[in-house]
Amino acid sequence: QGQLVESGGGLVQAGDSLRLSCEASGLSFSSYAMGWFRQAPGKERELVAAISPTGSSTYYTDPEKGRFTISRDNAKKTVYLRMNSLKPEDTAVYYCASDTTIGLLLSGLTVDHWGQGTQVTVSS
Repeated sequence: QGQLVESGGGLVQAGDSLRLSCEASGLSFSSYAMGWFRQAPGKERELVAAISPTGSSTYYTDPEKGRFTISRDNAKKTVYLRMNSLKPEDTAVYYCASDTTIGLLLSGLTVDHWGQGTQVTVSS
């Protein structure tokens, strides 16, 4: 099996932008759909964005659509999440994950690999 390692989290002000990165190793990266989940204390884990293996299709939750952009570079085995106009409610631990399709990522039940997470904190 391989692993996923996230980076790019931190403490920012409301309205700022941030880009998260997730680098894969030891797996066939281009064979997987990739997703970004987040979880805040006391709340359910939720999928915020996902992208198909080739990057031809993407998914966003309604609140984040228009503010967040997911992309991938298969040559670098890296998936990114660009977050604009950040709000305090975006504060959470963000996790990178892989699965066969975007549809499977929506359930979060059959994830092949999970990253360790990166903390994003947005102050007002």
